[in-house]
Amino acid sequence: QVQLVETGGGSVQPGGSLRLTCTASGLTLEQYPIGWFRQAPGKGREAVGCISGSGATTYSLNSVKGRFTISRDNAKNTVTLQMNNLKPEDTAVYYCASVCTVVASTPYDYWGQGTQVTVSS
Repeated sequence: QVQLVETGGGSVQPGGSLRLTCTASGLTLEQYPIGWFRQAPGKGREAVGCISGSGATTYSLNSVKGRFTISRDNAKNTVTLQMNNLKPEDTAVYYCASVCTVVASTPYDYWGQGTQVTVSS
């Protein structure tokens, strides 16, 4: 059974950092582009960024460029999202998936269950 599981969410103050990890079982992440998405209350799901199988990264949100970094550890079969200088507007449920954009998503893609990130003073 294929599973993606996100861990590392929590509550932090503005300016703080969190590191989210997407861990896969039943599939080899290296063979897939892995995207990070987020969904804030009352808003649609949006793509944060993506990492290709070769390690190339793209960031879909200008607001996270320079603050968020996506990387992968093929030996551990994980993809991480390092988030620095967090802002209240980063508050959302964060998901990883085997797709880079919402519009390209199909029923055949794998999604994690999400992890809550709350940025508040």
